[in-house]
Amino acid sequence: MTGPTIGRLRVDGATLHYEVRGEGPLLLLIPGGTGGAAAFDGVADTLAADYTVASYDPRGLSRSPLDDPEAEQRVERHAADASRLLDLLSPDAPARVVGCSSGAIAGLHLLTTRPERIERLVAHEPPVVEVLPDAAEHRALLARVRDTFRREGPMPAAAVFAAGLRRPGDPVELPAAVELPPQAAARAERTMADMPYFLGRIVPSFMAYRPDVDRLEALSDRLVLAAGADSRGELPYRPAAFLAERFGTELVHFPGGHTGLTTHPAEFGELLRTVLTT
Repeated sequence: MTGPTIGRLRVDGATLHYEVRGEGPLLLLIPGGTGGAAAFDGVADTLAADYTVASYDPRGLSRSPLDDPEAEQRVERHAADASRLLDLLSPDAPARVVGCSSGAIAGLHLLTTRPERIERLVAHEPPVVEVLPDAAEHRALLARVRDTFRREGPMPAAAVFAAGLRRPGDPVELPAAVELPPQAAARAERTMADMPYFLGRIVPSFMAYRPDVDRLEALSDRLVLAAGADSRGELPYRPAAFLAERFGTELVHFPGGHTGLTTHPAEFGELLRTVLTT
């Protein structure tokens, strides 16, 4: 399959880098973390057999620069960016949308504010911790991450953040040193370069966001809440499970954990194809 078509879209305060593959109804992929459009490289070509697949770097990350690098980031603004892409690429028909992690949070806001533009939303582990009964504990975690970031820098803050996401008592597993192929190495370099922005601007804002739960419940017939089969009990898993129970809907388990999209791309992509059409 040929490579994606690359586009640039001016939005309020930023310029978005986006990539389009395939033909058919639009499927918009909203990445989480620092992955950007490349986070979906393992599944995009497979999905492009059935859809026009669009992925992008969210504002401020990788190839989507901000006009003001110090601008405050808000879920509402990121959701508006996704809305602009929907209007550009599928102006006459609603689209399917997949969001992972922080991208799933943007997707939830998009669904509640522009439901007429979304046929189905798959939200994989949106860490909307404000819906949880122990939300105060997670606000304390965010405060520790913020304070560590200011005192010691992004990598110690990332360690505090990662520890707060794990199940209580889980051991810390250090990644083994491996030599990456050039494309993967370039992606890893972009990820590390984006870490200060992600921890300093995205994490505090997105994890403080509380979705309109009543509105989501009214729209739950077009919402698929998803989580990793291996991440039961971890913090990003819990809001999806909580909302699915409240709405009386199924929590769909995808292969792997919070990053199953990266660790199990083939299996993740196949289940995603099924979920998008049933």
